[in-house]
Order: sequence, then C-alpha cells, then structure tokens
Amino acid sequence: MSDSSAPAVELIDCSNEAKLRSERACSVIRHDILSCVIVPSTMLTESGLMARYGFGKATCRVALQRLAQEGFIKIVPRQGYSVTPITLRDVEEVFALRLQLEPLSARLAAGKADIALLNRLEKACRNDDTSLGISSRIGIFMDANAAFHMAIAEASGNGRLVRTLGGLLNDMARLVALGFGVQNTKPEIKHDHLSMIEALASGDGKRAEQIALRHVMTFRDMTMEKVFASLRDTHAGAPIVSLRVTP
Repeated sequence: MSDSSAPAVELIDCSNEAKLRSERACSVIRHDILSCVIVPSTMLTESGLMARYGFGKATCRVALQRLAQEGFIKIVPRQGYSVTPITLRDVEEVFALRLQLEPLSARLAAGKADIALLNRLEKACRNDDTSLGISSRIGIFMDANAAFHMAIAEASGNGRLVRTLGGLLNDMARLVALGFGVQNTKPEIKHDHLSMIEALASGDGKRAEQIALRHVMTFRDMTMEKVFASLRDTHAGAPIVSLRVTP
C-alpha cells in the first residue's frame, strides 16, 4: 500500500516545484518590466529570457502566458512577445483617477490616521542613499511613497477605495521608473507629506483634501514631463540582450 502511494507523492512534488519555478520567473520578469529594466515595446522571446535569467523553456513559457494575461506583454504571432508600451495617455488616466480618489481618501482619514506610522513612512521617503544606483533609489522611494498613501487610504475606512488606489499606485511604479529612471533623477516631494500629516493629525479634513489635491497635481506635472522626455529618448525596440540591471 505504501509502495503504490510513493509515485503519486513524487508527482505532486514535481508539479509544485514547476509551479514555484514559474511563479518565481513571472515575479522576476514582472519586476524588470515594472522597473523598466526591460523597457516598453521591447520584443521578448523564450530563448532570450532563458539566456538572460537561466530559466527553463517550460518555465519561461508559463511565465510569459501569465504576464500576457496580466496585460504586461502582448503576443506577437511568429515573433514572440512585446512589452506593453507606456503612453502619455496612461499617465493622464492614472492621475485623473488619483485626483478624484486621493483628496477623498485624505478627507475621510482626517483624525483617524496612524500619525506615528505616517511619520515613519515620510522619513523613509526622504531616505536617499546616493551610493545606490538610480533604479534602486527610485524603487525605495516608490515603495515608501506608496505605503504612505495606502496608510491614509486604509484609515479612510473605505475598502473599495483602498483596492482601487492600490492598483493605481502599482501602475504608477512603471510610469515613474520610465519617466524618472531614464532621465536619471529621483522624484522630489518637497513638504506636502509633512503638511498632510499635520492636517490629518488635527482632524482638518478640508485642509487634508486640499493638500492631497495639490500634491497629486504637482506629481502629475513632474511625471508627465519626465515620461514625455523618456519616450522621446528611449529606443523602444532595444533587444533584451542589450539591457542591463542598474545596481
């Protein structure tokens, strides 16, 4: 009885290992797309990804299929896959929604936000280690910045707002990586976060709403400028073998 069950356990283990390999491959490639290590409109092939990352053919195929379902890449018949391009319209659409949601989020969170948490996250946004490459510095900033805005959204008590804003901030990561990364500069937030914390701590919903609106509009203008310059400067069709990860 025990002998007959052994092969089944082995098959399950193999299946789980293959699934884990595919998930890891998907995560690594997705990260490089979001951070624009793989630039928009780049053509990808299974063989190119195998050479770049050391993944197996089946692993790459499953990862590419999943990334296509998620909208990060598009299937190009008889050629491979193309990384979904970034357009100025993408920037406009993301910020159009942020301009509606974030002022509302700030107003609802007034008097309810975790001020100690926001102060820690604001400090993290300003922690700029210049010994790191620009890609890493932008990534650290964006993680802390997203956590700051999500903490405010969660304090609003509106679950749908939290989920929607979370998706928008994920979209922002790629826009900022292209716009600021290609231009070799890190986003600056000036004093908006500190002003926001003060308004939230005092329970002044109207002021928090106004600060949030101004903050998003300022960041929109900066991002539009940088993305426009990067779309102009980036060679969108660069082969994957020519890409290098910024340390």
